[in-house]
Amino acid sequence: MKKLVLMLFVLTVSVSLFAGGGSQSAPAGAAQAREIRVMLANHPYGDVLKEKLPEFERQSGIKVVWEQLNETQLNQKMTTEFATGASTVDAFMTRPLQETLLFLKNNWLAPLDGYDFSDYPASSVNVGRRGGSGPAHVIPLIVEWQVLYYRVDLLRAAGLQVPTTLEEMENAARILNKDGVAGFASRGAASPGVTQLSSYIFNFGGRFMEKGESAFNTPAAIEAIRYYGRLNGTYGPQGIGAMSWDQLMPVFQAGRLALWTDASVFYGQIIDPERTQIPAENFGVARLPRGPARDEPFIVVPWGLSMTARAGTRNRDAAMQFLTWASSKELAQEGMRRNITMARTSMWNDPAIVGKMNPGLVDTMIHASANGYDLDRPFITSVVRARDLIGELITESINTRGASPRLQALADQKVAEVNDLLKADGEFGTAR
Repeated sequence: MKKLVLMLFVLTVSVSLFAGGGSQSAPAGAAQAREIRVMLANHPYGDVLKEKLPEFERQSGIKVVWEQLNETQLNQKMTTEFATGASTVDAFMTRPLQETLLFLKNNWLAPLDGYDFSDYPASSVNVGRRGGSGPAHVIPLIVEWQVLYYRVDLLRAAGLQVPTTLEEMENAARILNKDGVAGFASRGAASPGVTQLSSYIFNFGGRFMEKGESAFNTPAAIEAIRYYGRLNGTYGPQGIGAMSWDQLMPVFQAGRLALWTDASVFYGQIIDPERTQIPAENFGVARLPRGPARDEPFIVVPWGLSMTARAGTRNRDAAMQFLTWASSKELAQEGMRRNITMARTSMWNDPAIVGKMNPGLVDTMIHASANGYDLDRPFITSVVRARDLIGELITESINTRGASPRLQALADQKVAEVNDLLKADGEFGTAR
């Protein structure tokens, strides 16, 4: 079991008195730059930072020029700016499993010397080191795992229990798919859907990668892709093939979706009374149903904070002051109060914090910590292209409700193409 999984599990269930980390002071010396440019993600914690930025500006005297984009737009904008050498970005939210390998290879990130990483699992920090060693370049922000969100009232009215197996979930989706309510949904948009497909592949007994080579064309993986496509294509809302989490959430909140599998981080948004038409007590969160081979949802660090190499030479003090504030224990506590599952281990050791969270959310975290897998995509430099290729299988399966006669051949082709990417990047046989 990976270090991240083991550490989160032990710290969660033991409720130890670990006191590492906490608020950190800014690096010595006054910030020389009084204005920095920051990129935020369209994510619940990005919303927290945006809301709190005036407080940071008052405290620090640093003006923050910020933008907030969805994950795809953010990746494209950052990659383009960095590659052209025209970027004026100093600090940004980043997806460690998505971007760090590429950004490190191109020397686009500054080392975070002097930052105290003692309040984070070592494996969550190591993903931001070159080859897993040397200085860290990413501060872990969020930990998340895949869960099942469900409508309590609809299950009760149908006489159904919360599904605990994928077979039970398909049956529930079939029964609940009526009266203008879609029975089931998970991300149907091609590239965004890859992370959510991952747990299904794991639970059917497959992997994206095996021994450094692509493996999502195995019988187990194909069965999982067919299942994912069958449920979305048969019981999903209209337009599911173009939907990511930000399109599915309002459908769920409007009462037009019964079962939804996605990342744990969205629970706080789901029950926000200003956004939903459904009473909070009618929303439930449960473990992702186990599959025929495994009970192994992903558990990953999906978002972190980094400083650009530009900031490391020109705006280092101001950028580091921002990063220290944005990842502080105080803001982590604010995130936890909003049901955002923060990466600091001390958050999960505090009974006063955990005790106020939804019990189902805490239970799913303990379960994922004990049983989960610490990747939700191929961990390779060309992950953006790999996700596009795997996403084509999601689209094919949804469009045919899992019955495509060409799915195996298409998967074989995409596996070969991802292997070509690995060879071009010098990672074939070594990637995870």
